[in-house]
Amino acid sequence: MPLLRPDEQVFEAMIKGWRNQQLARNLSPGYVNDQERTVRAFIRHADAMPWQWTPQHVDEWSADLRAVHGCVRSTLRNYQGSVRQFCDFLTNPAYGWGEECLRHFGTHPVQVVYDWNAATHADEAEGEPERRAFTRSELEVFFDHADEEVLRVRGKGRKGWLPAFRDAALFKTAYAYGLRRNETRMLDLTDFGRNPEGREFGEYGTLLVRYGKAKKGSPPKRRSVLTVWHWTPGTIEEWISEVRPGMRRSTSRALWPSERGPRIGLQRLDSRFAVYRDAVGLDPALEFHSLRRSYITHLIEDGHDPLFVQQQVGHDHASTTAIYTCVSSDFRTRSLRRVLDATIEAALRPGGTS
Repeated sequence: MPLLRPDEQVFEAMIKGWRNQQLARNLSPGYVNDQERTVRAFIRHADAMPWQWTPQHVDEWSADLRAVHGCVRSTLRNYQGSVRQFCDFLTNPAYGWGEECLRHFGTHPVQVVYDWNAATHADEAEGEPERRAFTRSELEVFFDHADEEVLRVRGKGRKGWLPAFRDAALFKTAYAYGLRRNETRMLDLTDFGRNPEGREFGEYGTLLVRYGKAKKGSPPKRRSVLTVWHWTPGTIEEWISEVRPGMRRSTSRALWPSERGPRIGLQRLDSRFAVYRDAVGLDPALEFHSLRRSYITHLIEDGHDPLFVQQQVGHDHASTTAIYTCVSSDFRTRSLRRVLDATIEAALRPGGTS
């Protein structure tokens, strides 16, 4: 039967078929929705239907994303990847879209995103270069201020000291286990357990991270993180046993309930972190993720095996962990001094080489 609005109807059928194909591959609905939004955004910019697309449309769109919207390389690459995958779907003979478009429009879709007009991995680390870890002294200043904020609010007789205590404990926990924002936010009371090889940590020897960063289209990746610092169990135990019961939402299973809901929000994490950072005059480049960078850096500086650190933070590749490591100049100086001292000592031994 003839279509009343062939352009619109064929495109919507393409989108529906592509969604079904991705869901059949067990990709997450959230990822599929993001893919669809990107393709629709490209449609609006190109002002052309998929069977009319050309590489020039991609070039103009990419230039607009970089120059006008300020997209970083990784974001641009993800957007281009979505359009590339949609074109792969349309040009696959198994789905018959080429024949369908020829019948209705006298032309057919082609691939318009190639290696020569798409962003590539130019560097292993594409993040903003100014992002870094805390130095140990900066971290101490930050945590001290968080503790002082609890005392200040409580000293005024205000109930707001409960969320202030929560925020201080939350930041310390994020650092103590090298957690990302959402990993921290989604912790539950039941996520802690014993470590048979670390009995001194009691009930807080391990932490189950249930909402680790997922690969594209996959469910959250789980991992167990071992407790490494002796101050960690006391911080968490004090929060859970003595302070958290006073929170309005303490009946929820969330480790960090909010004043208005069962779980603290990501925006609260960012805003409270920024307030504390700015209050003590720390570098604006420091962000919540800097706590994770600091965890990795300080473990490496303390002599922990790099493979252990990689497993603790859930990196698939050692190169990723290396990117996060921001060892201090003092640490590098000490490392060089140890090597030079060992070399000189070996040379001065009887029979040593000069």
